[in-house]
Amino acid sequence: MINVLLVDDHELVRTGIESLLNSTDGISVVGVASSGEQALLFAEQFSPDVILMDVNMPGMGGVEACRRILQTYPDIRIIALSGYNDGLIPMEMLQLGAMGFLSKNSPVNEMVDAIRQVMLGEPYLGKDVEKNLSSQNTQQDNNPFAQLAKREAQVARLILDGRSIQEMATTLGISDKTVNTHRYRIYDKLEVKNDVELTRLAAKWSYGN
Repeated sequence: MINVLLVDDHELVRTGIESLLNSTDGISVVGVASSGEQALLFAEQFSPDVILMDVNMPGMGGVEACRRILQTYPDIRIIALSGYNDGLIPMEMLQLGAMGFLSKNSPVNEMVDAIRQVMLGEPYLGKDVEKNLSSQNTQQDNNPFAQLAKREAQVARLILDGRSIQEMATTLGISDKTVNTHRYRIYDKLEVKNDVELTRLAAKWSYGN
């Protein structure tokens, strides 16, 4: 039996996926979380084999939750779920150690296939995600956000989410001063002067989706 932890901030999505998976032979949903913070607690409580992790959630968010969970439980297989299949997020999740990435527009059977495949230790990318990643790789050298260090990329994404300095510090486990240091390094590398210009540049490059 493959034990799955489902993490998504939308109740309808959680209910639909949970019902689907529990009706599939060999798969059982052992926990359902609505935030990255809950995902950390449930990963310890339920010891799932696979986590289906929504990327875009209020609070900690799926990217940071993925990073923290895999630091403590490297054997858990994480499959990222997102309403978007482009931008830099799929690549970032895979670099963090996620074994799969699916668009929420993926067919039902593809989610089941993904769970079974990552349990065999093989990565799984949705067809639309794989196509966009291939296209992204050819454009990566031109994307200004590609030059950001991992922590800078995390701070940039939180800025784009509209988080305050204090919220970013709490989410990332760093001081307010360190957040500001990363912020100004981001401005310098991307040649922007403020958050408004950063947001415009992000929209141009589909960053943070």
